[in-house]
Amino acid sequence: MMNVFCKTLIASALTTATLSSAYAADPLTVYGKLNVTAQSNDVNDESTTTIQSNASRFGVKGAFELSSSLEAFYTVEYEVDTGDDAKENFKARNQFVGLRGNFGAFSVGRNDTMLKVSQGKVDQFNDLSGDLKNLFKGENRIEQTATYITPSFSGFKVGVTYAADGAKSQYSQDGFSVAAMYGDSGLKKSPIYASVAYDSDVKGYEVVRATVQGKIAGFKLGGMYQQEEKTYGDDGVATVGAESKSGYLLSAAYQIEAVVLKAQYQDMEDKGESWSLGGDYKLGKPTKLFAFYTNRSYENIDNDDSYFGVGLEHKF
Repeated sequence: MMNVFCKTLIASALTTATLSSAYAADPLTVYGKLNVTAQSNDVNDESTTTIQSNASRFGVKGAFELSSSLEAFYTVEYEVDTGDDAKENFKARNQFVGLRGNFGAFSVGRNDTMLKVSQGKVDQFNDLSGDLKNLFKGENRIEQTATYITPSFSGFKVGVTYAADGAKSQYSQDGFSVAAMYGDSGLKKSPIYASVAYDSDVKGYEVVRATVQGKIAGFKLGGMYQQEEKTYGDDGVATVGAESKSGYLLSAAYQIEAVVLKAQYQDMEDKGESWSLGGDYKLGKPTKLFAFYTNRSYENIDNDDSYFGVGLEHKF
């Protein structure tokens, strides 16, 4: 039986083909990446070997010019877990539709919160075992959101995400995620990127986050500071007397021709710390080989967790 993703993809392609012929719309873009590692994982003092997928994905996106000053846009994206034994191994990622123009961009659907977006590229081990989400709260993709992002004013822009109380992950509470950002997160159009973000009752937490990354003497150096406080428990009941916890992250990358060397350290109060080392070797623009080692220790637990992986990533 054809799974839901295939049905959605075919329906999207047919719709786009119809629009293209009738209204000369922009063609639908199919995109994605496969990131798979062979790993040795030592977790809770037990060792396992895995061939695992790291947020591999498949999606379609497009835009349609409604007028000289207004454009409709959309994205339908799924995670593809190559290591899952289930045949229907698709999980929903960002899926939204919106309008953009001189006023900025407004979208509705399933989307990353602005606090999550505000991290830019500071996490050098994003989607791998050293991903900052293992110690920091706030890396949220909420299923019922409305997001508005202003136009860029001299490199500055502001975004806000509203998370509806009807979303299951919101514990029947409205949530807001706000971020102010400066510069290009890819550090291609500007030598520095910086942001300040705040979550209010998003997935049961209040979070304040500040991020900065820049290029200095061939290095990409980054830092993040975060404070977080639990506001709602898993049962949907407000948390009373919860203490605010703080943490930080430092990251660095240095490129030598086709090789990128990376390092990262992260610490969260009363939770633990993590450090990672790794390197990427670019075989071509869409393809790279990479290797990494991550060590993570938790408060009040004697044995550290460690992860060593060698992998291949191809984007299309």
